[in-house]
Amino acid sequence: MRLAFVLIAAIVLMGQREPILVPEVSQSRIEVRQGFTGANLLLYGAIVDPRGPAAETDYDIVVVLKGPTEPIRLREKERIAGIWMNAGATDFRSAPSFFAVASSRPIEEVVDPRTAAIYELGTEFIQLSPSGVIEPEIQSRFARGLVDMRQRLGLYKQDPEGVRIKERVLYQARIELPSNVTTGPYTAETFAIADGRVLASATAEIEVEKVGLEGRVVEAAERSSFIYGAVAILLSLG
Repeated sequence: MRLAFVLIAAIVLMGQREPILVPEVSQSRIEVRQGFTGANLLLYGAIVDPRGPAAETDYDIVVVLKGPTEPIRLREKERIAGIWMNAGATDFRSAPSFFAVASSRPIEEVVDPRTAAIYELGTEFIQLSPSGVIEPEIQSRFARGLVDMRQRLGLYKQDPEGVRIKERVLYQARIELPSNVTTGPYTAETFAIADGRVLASATAEIEVEKVGLEGRVVEAAERSSFIYGAVAILLSLG
């Protein structure tokens, strides 16, 4: 119902030549309870072309779903004298806790690397914001290590054929959230692309939050951190 209303409004108000994206998500709020096994998100919507059906433009759609960003320190181990030891480390200020990309075609067939980097259209283009001065080669190596580690945890993923487009107007994509996702605000950004250019984008918000006993524990930890820490220590000693 909401999608239909926004679609009608877009058609009535459009006075531009670029396409208009009308995005929706199947769940704007995901509750994490005890025994949570993950969630399957459906991201769908419509591409409204102001030129009408006669335009017959073949659009590509790319959906980027990102979780809350967080600072992270990565350590690199090397075998020294037969012992594995920490040999180097680097800090990133804004690594997304979750990052997934679904597209109608492989990204390299849709845009050039420069455009992909600007809009973060792929796991290799995540903007991590390193702390301090770091050599580009070292930064790239640590970034690849972070992506590889989180891909194995199911937190970073990319599906080159994850978006289906019907009659050049309707699109849909499915992205799975694993059970180990971080709670907080998520953004689903959708891009309409033609001839290698991003012509339109739109964002939908998703909230992942803990509820029930887990939610009350998190709330208590944030509201009374000292008491929570003291109780945790006493329980550990017990």
